Amino acid sequence: MLTITHYTKTYPGGKTAVDDLNLHVAPGEICGFIGRNGAGKTTTLRAVAGVMSFSQGSIQIGGHDIQKDPVAAKSITAFLPDNPDLYEFMSGIHYLNLVADLYGLSAQEREERIRVYGDAFELTKDLGSAIASYSHGMKQKLALISALIRRPKLLVLDEPFVGLDPAASHLLKGYLQELCEEGGAVFFSTHVLEVAEKLCHTIAIIQNGTLVRYGPTDQVVGDSSLEAVFLGLSEGRNFK
Repeated sequence: MLTITHYTKTYPGGKTAVDDLNLHVAPGEICGFIGRNGAGKTTTLRAVAGVMSFSQGSIQIGGHDIQKDPVAAKSITAFLPDNPDLYEFMSGIHYLNLVADLYGLSAQEREERIRVYGDAFELTKDLGSAIASYSHGMKQKLALISALIRRPKLLVLDEPFVGLDPAASHLLKGYLQELCEEGGAVFFSTHVLEVAEKLCHTIAIIQNGTLVRYGPTDQVVGDSSLEAVFLGLSEGRNFK
């Protein structure tokens, strides 16, 4: 579903944020992208989503090149940044209908999906209110609903559990698994290593822009824990 080949991002001035990244996320797979702040996670996720340009390497989503055929690639992708920019002058329902319009959802599809996800995240009663009046957690839930109603083939998330209460976090995990059971894929970054270890089929650990460990979760973790592996790599120790 997602193929990143020799992706390199160098900023003006010569700073290389990501260096020769190669990564593959198959249909039905949840891949956790782990790294310290500034390691290159967000840069990579934004390139996958098509909102950051790059000149080296290629990124394909469902066989569509994000740079050569961006409309086709983005049409099957939903991207949620760590701090989603929402149109706060709109009400929640107006925002969801705008997203539904952009992705060509029928009246029946949008009505049913907005009801299902709105009820599940306990946001339905607030959809008529202005987004400006929402708490941070409510905005996060609205952004998640806007991504889920599209039923994307690839869901790209940057720190999706930040700001969610335990019930909403549990609900989101279930929806990610459901999306994969339907043939979709998830690529997300997180600092919550326990969640990544339990939820993800594969783990990719990036350090200073370089992929230092990548593979099935049980192989990456081995007889240790993801936290121990991550901290060991950060300190220059090698866990197997």
